[in-house]
Amino acid sequence: MDTTSFALRHIGPNSTEQQAMLDTIGVKDLEQLITETIPDNIRLENDLDLDAAMSEQEYLTHIYKLSQLNKVYKSYIGLGYHPTNLPAVIQRNILENPGWYTAYTPYQAEIAQGRLEALLNFQTMIIDLTGMEIANASLLDESTAAAEAMGLLFAVRDRAQKKANVNKFFVSDLVLPQTIALLETRANPIGIELVIGNEAEYNLSDEYFGALLQYPGKNGQITDIKSFIEQANAKNIKVAVAADILSLVKLEAPGKFGADVVVGTTQRFGIPMGYGGPHAAFFATKEAYKRDVPGRIIGVTKDKNGNRALRMALQTREQHIKRDKATSNICTAQVLLAVMAGMYAVYHGPKGLTFIADKVKNSTSTLANALEKLGLEQVNSHYFDTLQIKTDAVKVKYEAEKREVNFHYPDTNTVTISINETTTIEDLNEIISIFENATGNTTDKIASISHIKTIPDHLKRQSEFLTFEVFNTYHSETELMRYVKRLERKDLALNHSMISLGSCTMKLNAASEMLPLSWPNWGNIHPFVPADQPIGYKLVLKELENQLSEITGFAATSLQPNSGAQGEFAGLMVIKAYHESRGDHHRNICLIPSSAHGTNPASAVMAGMKVVVTKASENGNIDVEDLREKAELHKDNLSAIMVTYPSTHGVYESAIKEITQIIHDNGGQVYMDGANMNAQVGLTNPGNIGADVCHLNLHKTFAIPHGGGGPGVGPICVAEQLVPFLPGNPIVKTGGHQAISAISGAPFGSSLVCLISYGYIKMLGYRGLKKSTEIAILNANYIKERLKGSYPTLYSGEMGRAAHEMIIDCRDFKANGIEVTDIAKRLMDYGFHAPTVSFPVAGTMMIEPTESESKAEMDRFCDAMISIRKEIDSSSKDESNNILKNAPHTLDMLTADEWTLPYNREAAAFPLDFVRDNKFWPSVRRVDDAYGDRNLICSCAPIEDYMEAKK
Repeated sequence: MDTTSFALRHIGPNSTEQQAMLDTIGVKDLEQLITETIPDNIRLENDLDLDAAMSEQEYLTHIYKLSQLNKVYKSYIGLGYHPTNLPAVIQRNILENPGWYTAYTPYQAEIAQGRLEALLNFQTMIIDLTGMEIANASLLDESTAAAEAMGLLFAVRDRAQKKANVNKFFVSDLVLPQTIALLETRANPIGIELVIGNEAEYNLSDEYFGALLQYPGKNGQITDIKSFIEQANAKNIKVAVAADILSLVKLEAPGKFGADVVVGTTQRFGIPMGYGGPHAAFFATKEAYKRDVPGRIIGVTKDKNGNRALRMALQTREQHIKRDKATSNICTAQVLLAVMAGMYAVYHGPKGLTFIADKVKNSTSTLANALEKLGLEQVNSHYFDTLQIKTDAVKVKYEAEKREVNFHYPDTNTVTISINETTTIEDLNEIISIFENATGNTTDKIASISHIKTIPDHLKRQSEFLTFEVFNTYHSETELMRYVKRLERKDLALNHSMISLGSCTMKLNAASEMLPLSWPNWGNIHPFVPADQPIGYKLVLKELENQLSEITGFAATSLQPNSGAQGEFAGLMVIKAYHESRGDHHRNICLIPSSAHGTNPASAVMAGMKVVVTKASENGNIDVEDLREKAELHKDNLSAIMVTYPSTHGVYESAIKEITQIIHDNGGQVYMDGANMNAQVGLTNPGNIGADVCHLNLHKTFAIPHGGGGPGVGPICVAEQLVPFLPGNPIVKTGGHQAISAISGAPFGSSLVCLISYGYIKMLGYRGLKKSTEIAILNANYIKERLKGSYPTLYSGEMGRAAHEMIIDCRDFKANGIEVTDIAKRLMDYGFHAPTVSFPVAGTMMIEPTESESKAEMDRFCDAMISIRKEIDSSSKDESNNILKNAPHTLDMLTADEWTLPYNREAAAFPLDFVRDNKFWPSVRRVDDAYGDRNLICSCAPIEDYMEAKK
């Protein structure tokens, strides 16, 4: 065995196991299986033009050398990003722990109670600090959250405003520039008119439905948002506030002033800047708007025994229900980062956060006093952490960069300085020295931090926050370590067993790919530093763009979209810009197959397109004749088609080239959803198939971990004619020469985790990438063959093969009183997370083993599924008190004095021998979703308190 081969470590089955699996399937070799699976007319003729594989040690040496090319200066730039202190106990036990970063989105709540509790802590923290009634479990970044706030306020206009088509949205000119750019991207397609102006002078009229303020403003000034909100509310204008999370420790919560939505980022709660991300944004609002909140809300409910339990509430996969009527295309979050930020608050508690906020505020005011003694004008009358200095910015920049210090320079006469929790007295004196050299004046050194009033009395924080026990208990490292471990033990992640989620690709997240994320030379770079500083980042990101372009067969790539859904939106906006550049402003029809992922129609509507659904044939493929008819019907206005390949049904449709040609013949562009790229890499690609743009899920195909529901990255790759329109950024030059405005706040999105995909491609090389795709197809077809006779496969290719995933049909089991959900819950007793349930077809399961699972693990999974089938056969519609309906079985049940169920304890807990060796105990019984939605509570308060308040 070649111990230097990363592919041998990444790919599950060894060569002997592969042959045994091929024998089971009934083919002589892997090439025969691939030939019978993928249509000949889309196969690549040549190998990918990528480097040969590096060993893990070669890669780690390589990525370390690149990290040393980054110039890591002291950063006082601000603009929503700040250096932080990540507590080592959180870094080691969460960020670097596969028990946390390999977990999936908590759709199966009974085996996700740990991360659900961590997210409930996060929501509680946000509710307390913002003064709002409900909060979601995080969003992608602050700019996205602000855009979602604008969308929510537009959606909840009253009847009279909608009838009068009130569509103006006021944006303070103190809002962060990257946020304004994203608002511009989002506003126009859905008919919102942005008006940017001075909040102190602008007189709002009844033409406005909403407004957005920054608190404090981008230049550090704390404005009187209280008066603005009161005046706006008096005119029936709703207000969103983008707030700095740490400043809310000292500033009164915007919710107390009547704000309707409060958004922001939790990056400065211990999360590295990472050249722009990933960071967990927050979104808090009033309970009246709960049905319009984007993303996910974690709610409290009860389990089958009446015990407290947690689960995702209201928004769970809402796009699959509402589709083109969905209020948002957001289908992911930044769960891993939200967990870390929440634990930062748990670890420090209200007193610790107050200490940190006081240190920042007082350091800022002490610096202001010293700079004023130098004869400099400090403009901000009230501030928390940012000073605005009037001086010769060119001279200051020259002196600062000599000392490896970054400030922000809005113009040639202004320097802004944002102080952070890492700033020391030594740092403050270094800043003073820079200004001394720039001005030629001198002043005394700072010896201690002074307490100077900088916040007006009517905006000072009066309300309590973080009063719950969880924020006032775990302040020693020992206690926090044990608390985190207790939560981790409630969660089933990839470090326990296979998670065979179709469409979600839960593959190995290799430790060698993850290690550099903790290195300071990658973590401590601000996204808006001068171009000569992030040299290592620029080399990695450019090569990753080139790698992804080669893999997809396209001309260029943008890494900016920070989730798959944002990639969809970006791709459609690029298509829209392309049409408009040719004078085809009328092209607004988007064809979407009925089997499409629910975010597809939601993204199309966000891009200002009209959705026309095309039919599926009986075998689950796109009905080509129906597609042709609708394409020709709408040829004068056809903008695009959104198609997934292989199909959402797990099939390589042989008509795909005909489909793309039909669209092109009728003037449209082809958008390919990259959810199933794991089945294409090295064997075919979107460019070869005839697509014009695709998004990729780096958290699926390219090994970024799911992190319990995020981070994700959704770059877009485009054909030559779309390159000019790739998204830009208002501060750092990105995109094409006719760039659409921003898709995310940071110029390159979640840059830090792009290192993972870069390493994945470097260590697999062109041969390993192709082999991974082949084994993904082998593993899926092996499971299909093993389950034959127990579960029918709903769709197959023309030669009876599955792609990298397969759908099993569980609908007939209703005759035995068993639903597909019962199978999902029973799998927990066997130690497995369920495959994807009831998508894309209700009553089915979509299974995707990925290339990373061994034959032994797949056999255990198949044995469990076959055993469950026998249990189904023994079940009766007339008797619901059976082993499947009662699943999952908890340790409390199994150790109770009484056992009244009509089957024995061993069958419940240890249905097969292998379960004994690695038993995972669900911590709650089956959760009651309906109860939780009827009694929505999304903070740490116990149900009893909530129910009492409702009386």
